[in-house]
Amino acid sequence: MSYRAPLQDIAFTLDHMVGARRLSGTALFAEATADLRKAILAGAARIAEEAFAPLNRSGDLERSELEDGAVRTPAGFRDALAAFASGGFIGMTARPEHGGLGLPLTFASPVNEMIASANLSLSLAPLLAQGQIEALEAFAPPRIKALYLPKLAAGEWLGTMNLTEPQAGTDLAAIATRAEPQSDGTFAITGQKIFITWGDHDLTENISHLVLARIPDGPEGVKGLSVFVVPKFLPDAHGAPGTANAITTVSLEHKLGLRASPTAVMAFQDAKGWLVGEAHGGIEVMFRMMNNARLGVGLEGVGAAERASQKALAYAIERKQGASPIADGTGAIVDHADVRRMLLTQRALTATARAICYDCAFSFDIARGAEGAESDAWAARGALLTPIAKAYGTDAGIAAADLGIQIHGGLGFIEETGAAQILRDVRVTSIYEGTNGIQAMDLVGRKMADGGTAARALLEEVAQTVRRANQSGHPQFANVLKTARDSVAGATEVLQNLPENDRFAGASHYLKAFALVLGGHYLLRAALADTAWTPLARFHLLRMAPQAITEAAAGVAGGHDLYAANADALGSR
Repeated sequence: MSYRAPLQDIAFTLDHMVGARRLSGTALFAEATADLRKAILAGAARIAEEAFAPLNRSGDLERSELEDGAVRTPAGFRDALAAFASGGFIGMTARPEHGGLGLPLTFASPVNEMIASANLSLSLAPLLAQGQIEALEAFAPPRIKALYLPKLAAGEWLGTMNLTEPQAGTDLAAIATRAEPQSDGTFAITGQKIFITWGDHDLTENISHLVLARIPDGPEGVKGLSVFVVPKFLPDAHGAPGTANAITTVSLEHKLGLRASPTAVMAFQDAKGWLVGEAHGGIEVMFRMMNNARLGVGLEGVGAAERASQKALAYAIERKQGASPIADGTGAIVDHADVRRMLLTQRALTATARAICYDCAFSFDIARGAEGAESDAWAARGALLTPIAKAYGTDAGIAAADLGIQIHGGLGFIEETGAAQILRDVRVTSIYEGTNGIQAMDLVGRKMADGGTAARALLEEVAQTVRRANQSGHPQFANVLKTARDSVAGATEVLQNLPENDRFAGASHYLKAFALVLGGHYLLRAALADTAWTPLARFHLLRMAPQAITEAAAGVAGGHDLYAANADALGSR
């Protein structure tokens, strides 16, 4: 089967799990009504289903190729992206004065989920442009904003993020790319970057690279890094592409998945670039783009989970195998208890990850529309949810895709069914934009620098859902969620007194525990709003939420057991 956009689930999640209708009550987003959202999402759904999805399998087979120094992308990709851009979807959240629509991130997030479901390889291209738009709006000088932002918002140009180098992966302090000041105020950029997603292509007339590099005589380490916008073609005053910049696509990586998305090794040799932000302030600029991308990557996981769930359910309903174990069975494998367990796990993973990501976007939107302490509290809420959205969203996508293969049985291991491609494509999402382990360390590190205030506030929202469930006659559900929630609340307090490396030792466990509790919270809110959601809420609360108790305990266990394992214990005998 092909992809079908889950518009009803998306709307229900926004309205009843997240409460996104409150957006139109703010002055900033007064025009962001439910009716406008419905029209926008319907248009994006058509493009996802009709333009992106049909190219998913063909793009995987054809791949992007480097030929005579230029990248050729699969047939149909250019037209599909043009259709997406013409609807204004790349510049949805960009400011109107820069050619954007000025819409909330809460509207853009479901759009990004849908195109990721339909064609993950192609969806990465506009995602990076959106992140670059946010960084340039915040930090670029007026001339760069005026020239670059309208092109990016319209999809006439696409953007990239150039951080990683052969010797510098996560350790950005090891970056060696140089930026030599020139007499005309520009910089000559020299160095090599690796793993550059959509680093070169033939989809648009120009590519805007954001490059992390060092200005001579700057401070050592990350404090000496600056960011530069370096175009593939040097634009004239009107933005028309002129002469080629001194940038070479050295090679494309041969990857497990995302084969239609060109991941490039890029060489800069005295390439002309313009400073974005303050000199030696590059980390702040890049993290603006990276945090945007982290939410986007979490949504890629949601998209993969949705695609895998749809495909697995369709197969389970039609696949006849063995005798049915239930009286009114159809003889298809969907009758079997363990297949139902896997299908419901996929749905619970998808629903939880979707709600976390949408709630993260909503928090940042409300923060923009509020002032003072209220704005700060919402911004802290969004910041807390960001690593959870990225890590749990991508883990959910990988787990759901893996279950999809299992449900297909032997045919899941055969490429022609398409189940394997979903897992191949989504697998990298837990690695890039900061591995999920780094997200977890961020959660228990920087995000707990407030003494746990933001975490406690979010857990209090869960407690309110528990009270509502008790008042509505659902004590069993309420008690399960309360027990799981209390375990995370207790772990949150213990974390405040642990040494940093002991916090890091249990960080991934703590993040998962928090996500499981949030899943119970969102799904119980869903069941209270519509009984059709009760079966999924019951499944999550009885089978998944209790895992938060053991995960929370592991989250505060410290690192002694990890470091007690010497080389002999780590190796085989």
